[in-house]
Amino acid sequence: MPLYMDRHEFEGAKPEDVAAAHLRDLDVQGKYGVKYLTYWLDYKAGNGFCLVESPSKEAAETVHREAHGFVGSEIIEVEWGAVESFLGNIGDTSAAQRPAEPVTESAFRTVLFSDMVGSTEYTQRFGDDKHLEILRRHDSIIRESLASAGGREVKHTGDGIMASFASVARAIESAIDIQRGFAAHNEERPDEAMRVRLGLSAGEPVAESDDLFGAAVQLASRICGAAEGGQILVPNVVRELSIGKGFVFDDRGEARLRGFPEPVRLYEVVWQA
Repeated sequence: MPLYMDRHEFEGAKPEDVAAAHLRDLDVQGKYGVKYLTYWLDYKAGNGFCLVESPSKEAAETVHREAHGFVGSEIIEVEWGAVESFLGNIGDTSAAQRPAEPVTESAFRTVLFSDMVGSTEYTQRFGDDKHLEILRRHDSIIRESLASAGGREVKHTGDGIMASFASVARAIESAIDIQRGFAAHNEERPDEAMRVRLGLSAGEPVAESDDLFGAAVQLASRICGAAEGGQILVPNVVRELSIGKGFVFDDRGEARLRGFPEPVRLYEVVWQA
């Protein structure tokens, strides 16, 4: 398939804005047989370049236009050797995941934290063996949802799970599916009901040793801690990035979260049918 590079003028754009635009490209590209591989940015100069495999220039531009409206000022056909000799190994770009290989995902991630409310009480109430059985059931509900939504389990936190998604919409869909899964479980087993709270955030976390770090991760964890059992809470960035996807949000006002100097406005995702 032909390889193209387009040029953009990003004057005034923030890094997270460009990362979010690239993420939207990834959501749309399959409709047109296009694969956006990576991007390079010079924020001081306000310039950016996208590298894309596409059946035509028009198809690549159509993806940009439909995904976010930021169509490049020009687009040219290029060769791999020329690209890497001029701009370096694409594995070193901000969107890279694996060294020396074409990148198919943005560094932008939606991070999800779950927490089972009152987990320690289960041990006192049911004993260790029964508590572990309930915890395994808890893990199964969440992991099944992650698998169906394309989420990646980053780590188990003892009474919850941290996960990441390349798509904001898929992360919210998974969160809704998780809460509905627990609602079904609680209806079937009222004596062993579990109440789980979920918090999401989005940004460009730092990846190291299969774990994720950074402000986006910390924010998702703090938001999860601010939620009540059965709630899904998200910050405004998640709400804005999912506009047009059909989700319903209730404004829960501003909250003071530990480690964040400014109040964070939170929204609850309405998931009950």
